[in-house]
Amino acid sequence: MNYYICSKQFNEKIFFFFITLITLKNMAQSVFFHDKIEKIDMGKGVIRQDFASGKNMNVLHWNMSDKSVVGMHTHPQEQFGYCIKGGFELTIGDEVFHLKAGDAYLVPANVPHAFVAVGETEAIDVFSPIKTEFPWDKK
Repeated sequence: MNYYICSKQFNEKIFFFFITLITLKNMAQSVFFHDKIEKIDMGKGVIRQDFASGKNMNVLHWNMSDKSVVGMHTHPQEQFGYCIKGGFELTIGDEVFHLKAGDAYLVPANVPHAFVAVGETEAIDVFSPIKTEFPWDKK
């Protein structure tokens, strides 16, 4: 199976493009201020913010403390992500990737994957279709 990892040359303008696509689908709110969006403590050093949601995708912002772990899991959504700062040890299937700020990833639907933060890490994920359940919800 092919996985896609983009280098630091991946331009942040792509994220503005994705957010623009989402806001065009959901014109009720077209501007999202990071400091105004609720921070959801997922536990174990992981903070989530639900940035935006369209008809077919949603955008999440993550802050992860050094060495925090999102264990191996699957979901029916495709997941595109971009590492803003810090980095990840990202496992997709049986392959391990070392990502740093500026790198991006695409996880196909239903493929097992996991994250370990390397340093204080900040990232954006785009899910399609919309993701509403998280591994932490299953206590």
